[in-house]
Amino acid sequence: MIISLVGYMGCGKSHISKILSEKLHFKLIDLDKEISKRNKLTIPEIFEKKGEIYFRKLERETLEEILAGEENVVLSLGGGTPVYYNNMEIINHNSKSIFLRASIGTLTERLSKQKEKRPLIANISDENLPEFIAKHLFERNEFYNKAQFSISTDSRDPEEIVSEIIEKLYL
Repeated sequence: MIISLVGYMGCGKSHISKILSEKLHFKLIDLDKEISKRNKLTIPEIFEKKGEIYFRKLERETLEEILAGEENVVLSLGGGTPVYYNNMEIINHNSKSIFLRASIGTLTERLSKQKEKRPLIANISDENLPEFIAKHLFERNEFYNKAQFSISTDSRDPEEIVSEIIEKLYL
């Protein structure tokens, strides 16, 4: 089984995927880290040197390879991955997809502390961050909501979220 975690940056995909993979004894693959490793460039460097269209093509190819060739994997996807091509369809067809949902308030609180690590929001002021997130979520939720399962991460302990994921998948 492949378990794909989708959701906006800051929703907890990286943290939850790590705990989930350990609990299930599944391999953990972070799609962005995999793309970086294969291309020997960071994601911001790929965007800067080759552009977003090039990145999205790499992302699609890497996603297809992982979904076709892996078993017993927790796959943590980039926030934009479900939005491009028909990625959400192939994610749903080849894995169990889980949307980690977080409110604008939760996302703003988490992301304001991580701006230097997030090129997309690095230059957005704290006062404009909630509006930016809200606009982005409005565009992306249509894709995230296609996931087979949806779990709220607001004010919840990561262990509790992981338990709910396991419960949904194995019942």
